[in-house]
Amino acid sequence: MNRGKVFLVGAGPGDPKLITVRGLETIKLADCIVYDRLASPRLLTHAKKDVELIYCGKLPDRHTLTQEEINQVLVDKALAGKTVTRLKGGDPSIFGRVGEEAEALVKHGIPFEIVPGITSGIAAPAYAGIPVTHRDFNAAIAIVTGHERPEKTASSINWEKLATAVETLIFYMGVGNLTFIRDQLVKYGRSPQTPVALIRWGTMTKQETLVGTLEDIVEKRDATGLSNPAIIIVGEVVKLREKLQWFENKPLFGKRILVTRARSQASELSEKIAELGGEPYEFPLVKMVPPSDAAPLDDALKQLTSFDWVMFTSTNGVAFFFKRLRELGIDIRTMSGRIAAVGPKTAEALCEKGLTVEALPGEFHAEGLLDSLRDQVKPGERVLLPRADIARKTLPKELRALGLSVTEADTYDTIIDAENTVEIAELLAEKTIQVITFTSSSTVKNFVQAMQGYDLHALLEGVEIACIGPITANTAKELGLPVHVVAAEYTIQGLLDALIDKNG
Repeated sequence: MNRGKVFLVGAGPGDPKLITVRGLETIKLADCIVYDRLASPRLLTHAKKDVELIYCGKLPDRHTLTQEEINQVLVDKALAGKTVTRLKGGDPSIFGRVGEEAEALVKHGIPFEIVPGITSGIAAPAYAGIPVTHRDFNAAIAIVTGHERPEKTASSINWEKLATAVETLIFYMGVGNLTFIRDQLVKYGRSPQTPVALIRWGTMTKQETLVGTLEDIVEKRDATGLSNPAIIIVGEVVKLREKLQWFENKPLFGKRILVTRARSQASELSEKIAELGGEPYEFPLVKMVPPSDAAPLDDALKQLTSFDWVMFTSTNGVAFFFKRLRELGIDIRTMSGRIAAVGPKTAEALCEKGLTVEALPGEFHAEGLLDSLRDQVKPGERVLLPRADIARKTLPKELRALGLSVTEADTYDTIIDAENTVEIAELLAEKTIQVITFTSSSTVKNFVQAMQGYDLHALLEGVEIACIGPITANTAKELGLPVHVVAAEYTIQGLLDALIDKNG
C-alpha cells in the first residue's frame, strides 16, 4: 500500500507571516490540509489549487470534529496515499495535542513530521510590548493551561507551588476561568498588586490588550467583555508594556481595509497595509485580459518604426504591450520613437525594459502628461497610445487638438471580477470593514455594479472611502458614494499617506 505522510504543523500565533519557512513548505506540498480556527485562513492561499481542505475548528465549548475524529481523518487520508498537513495555531507541542495525533499515526505505521511553530504565549505578549523575560524582573516563566479537560475531577495544577514558583506565569485560553485563576494565585501567596495582561487575538490587527492587577483584572474583563482566544500573562514584566508597546501604535492598526485592485496587482497595496498595522481584505473588482480584438494593436506594433511617440498611461498597458510584442516576435529595437509615461510606476516598468522615458508629468494623470508635452511635441508627429479599452478619451482628444496624428490601440480589456460579493456584503453589514480603497474609476464602477441588489447606503454607513486621485474620486461621487480620502500624489504610496493623515 502506498502510504502518504502527515506533517503536524504549527501555523504560528495568527499573523500569517509568522509561520516558519518549513511550515509554509508543507502547505504548498499538501494534497489535504486539516486546519483549525486559530490558523490564519490567508495561509491557505499558498496551497495547491486542487488541495482538499478539511476544517476542524475548535471552540472551548464545542468541536467541529472531536480529537478522535481528527486523528482518524489524518490516518485515513494518509492511508489513501495523500500528503497531509495538519495545520494548528501556535506551536503543535504546546497544548496542541500533537502527541495524541502522532500516536495515532505511529499505531498505523504512517510516517510523520512535527514542524514547530511560534507559540502564542510568547508572540502575543511580544506584540503587546511585553517580553516574557527581562533580567530586571524574572529568571523563569511557566506555561500553564487555562482550561483543563472538563471531565477531570481534580486539577493537575499544583496551585500552592505554582503561585510563587516563578516570576512570570503564562496561561493559555484561560479568560473564561480568570476568576478561579486569580483566586488560586492570591490564595497561595501571589500579591494582589501583581500586574496582569490579557491579550486577545495576539499578533493580529484585531489584537486587544487589557492591563490590570490580580486585584482588579476580573472586574476589568467583565467591563470590557474581553473573551477567548486570549493569553493571560502574570508578572512584573507586564509593566514594560507602557514604554515598549509597538504593534498597536502602527498608523493603520485595527483597520480592516478592502483592496479592490485586480488580483494580479493587489499584493503591493495589501502588503503595505499589513506593514502599517492594517488588515487587507482583497476584493478584486477588475480583471485584465487580452483585447477581444487584437488586430489594431498588432497593426500598430508592426509599424512601430513609424511612430514619433509611444505614450503609456499605466503599468498594465506596459505589461500587455510587451507581452504582445514578444508573441509576435517583434524586436523591441524597432521601437525608435520617444517615450512618455503617466506616473512613476509606469516609468519604472518601462525602465525595467531598458527604455528611457522622456516625458513624465508632475501630475499623474492624462492632463498632467499633456501639460508636460506641450513644449515637446510638434504638429504632424505620429503618436501610438497603447492602453485599456475603457480608458478616458481626454488624452487622444487633446493630442489631436495639438495637431498630432494619434493611433489608439487597446492593449487589454478590463472586465468585472467580483466573485466574493456576498461575503463582502456580509462584512460591510457587520461593520467589520472600516475602509474601502479605490485605485481607478473602473474599480468604483465595478463595485457599484457588484453591489446591485444591496442597500449600498446602509452598507457604507461609517465606512471611509479612499480614492487614489481626483478622477477616481469624481467617479465615486457621480455614482453616489461618499469620498473621505483623496491622495495628493496619485500613487499607492500617496493613497496610504493620505489614509495615515486621515487616521493619524
